[in-house]
Amino acid sequence: MEIGHEYVYANGLRFHVATCGEGDKLALCLHGFPELWYSWRHQMPLLASLGYKVWAPDLRGYGETDRPDRTADYAIEELMADVAGLIDAAKPASTLLLAHDWGGIVATWFATQRIRPIDRFVLMNIPHPAAARKHAGWRQRMRSWYALFFQIPGLPERMLRSRIDRMFRQTSRRDGAFTDEDVAVYRENVARPGAAKAMIDYYRALVRGGGFQRMNAKGYPPIECPTLMLWGTEDIALGVELTLATQDYIPDLTLRYLPGVGHWVQQEAPDEVNAMLEAWLTGKDVPQAPGAEAFLKTLGSRSR
Repeated sequence: MEIGHEYVYANGLRFHVATCGEGDKLALCLHGFPELWYSWRHQMPLLASLGYKVWAPDLRGYGETDRPDRTADYAIEELMADVAGLIDAAKPASTLLLAHDWGGIVATWFATQRIRPIDRFVLMNIPHPAAARKHAGWRQRMRSWYALFFQIPGLPERMLRSRIDRMFRQTSRRDGAFTDEDVAVYRENVARPGAAKAMIDYYRALVRGGGFQRMNAKGYPPIECPTLMLWGTEDIALGVELTLATQDYIPDLTLRYLPGVGHWVQQEAPDEVNAMLEAWLTGKDVPQAPGAEAFLKTLGSRSR
């Protein structure tokens, strides 16, 4: 199905939204850092074929969506209000929320706080924050060095603009996952005036702005809707051990690991991800990825 584009007003901003399909069932796809709607290009036609009206917005500060100037404008509360505003604008009868990386940070807190009803939830390579805290040892703290580096003014923006090509290609674990055309889309995205600062301000507002502490203080009531978590096991930024306690916070959880796949899971392994999505959404057994059974045995030894 063809992907279209429109503008939607929500929470006081104009959002650029890629669209596919129609109907009163909304599939809202939230991208990560430093991406934009384009990261869902492989999933949007599938979701539309399953009867969903698919919206994949550029999040605030990204792409053609409005780009506020202040770091405080990227507070987690504003990001959650954006999601609420987009759902309200769509006026759905039901909502499937899909999220990757930073989109998943926003979506998980949105779901725990029950800001709007969510009927189904899909998370890709982002852990539940409370589950992550249980298993974030020194190795994970070393992997997360960049979150502290991003608190420095100016320098992270310059590095992001100069290394965006390598960020995707060198951290991907599937050869050819990102074509020259794909990388050009992300390069042009980060080169927009103010875009790099906006992307990094997400981290500044969460860490230096106190967003993480405020959300932790609210606690973590269970996410009660059916949830599918997909995880590329070769993520260089987020260790797979962060997934181990997820079911303590999401009781109705289906978790599938994709060995040999990196952080950009839905772009690196679109066929496997789409097969899992389709099975889960149509009530079929969700397949295991090749090599997952052997991987699960090694993961089980880590949890003991």
